[in-house]
Amino acid sequence: MGTKHGKVVTMSHGTPATDRPLTTALAEAAATAGYAPSVHNTQPWRWRVLPDSLELRMVRDRQLAATDPEGRLLALSCGAALHHARVALAAEGWVPVVERLPDAGDPELLARLTSLRHPGADPQAMHLVQCMQVRHTDRRPVSDEQIPTAAIGEITRAATGEGARLHILDSDQVMELAAAAGHAGSVEAEDPQLREELAYWTSRTGTGTGLPPEVLPEQAPQTTVPGRDFGRAGTLPIGPGHDRAAVYALLYGDEDEPDSWLRAGEALSAAWLTATRLGVSLVPLSGVVEVEGTRQTLRGVLSGMGFPYLVVRLGIADPAHAGPPHTPRLPTEQVVDTSAVGDVRP
Repeated sequence: MGTKHGKVVTMSHGTPATDRPLTTALAEAAATAGYAPSVHNTQPWRWRVLPDSLELRMVRDRQLAATDPEGRLLALSCGAALHHARVALAAEGWVPVVERLPDAGDPELLARLTSLRHPGADPQAMHLVQCMQVRHTDRRPVSDEQIPTAAIGEITRAATGEGARLHILDSDQVMELAAAAGHAGSVEAEDPQLREELAYWTSRTGTGTGLPPEVLPEQAPQTTVPGRDFGRAGTLPIGPGHDRAAVYALLYGDEDEPDSWLRAGEALSAAWLTATRLGVSLVPLSGVVEVEGTRQTLRGVLSGMGFPYLVVRLGIADPAHAGPPHTPRLPTEQVVDTSAVGDVRP
């Protein structure tokens, strides 16, 4: 059980699926997917519940037109929601066939979950649903505690299982990343459209989207790899830490197309939920892939053998100070359309 959008959501794990309509399970999974991370907390997705399937659509109105004109981060965000929904269904015992970009004539239809079968509830998925409810983005510097090697391996395998890969950066590559991130930050700071867009998504108080002051650092932390300059100070105390014990990784794949961006989001979700389960903090760093020049620098880090989708920072959060709160979420009725199946309430 957990709270969702101000309401109590009960995941009825253990209840035989034959006693509950499939449409209820689909609606619950779509609602649970609302916990997924998204760039600037834009939540650019909408679900449609059908009698025997679930459709995922992108919402162009919540695309970052200046920051993400090609829709990479939009598709990646929606991919994270897609993986969340799949895990929520698995926790209820349902396994769908996933059709990604099923209609070339309808590019906003990103995925359809159909042909559902019921092999039984997956205990690991049930645990990951709990991780969805506690997962958050903690932009504070990490502690000096090293991440266990086994945990890094498990997080990496989780991403690989979803069709993308995590390349762990060595110390020299971290310095390349730091230089690229600094350059990307300078480029974006000089672009008035990007600054205006960022200001919009950091001033969305009470709307259910965007980044409130409580999740943004009160000042820039002293780290090797600079984080995003949000253009305004938040209220999150950063503490005295650094990122010396952090591990940086590059999420990448073989293609640079919408279906690969979607799978990258699924991989990010799988890696992040696994990290949460293992007590590891994960922070996405998208600024360095938003600028064409620095994205090409990251391709060089991969020796041209893949296309970078996102940088992530892994670390152990400082246990002595409370982390940031969860970012707000849109009400379920705004992101889950159940009109085709009548009065189904997740």
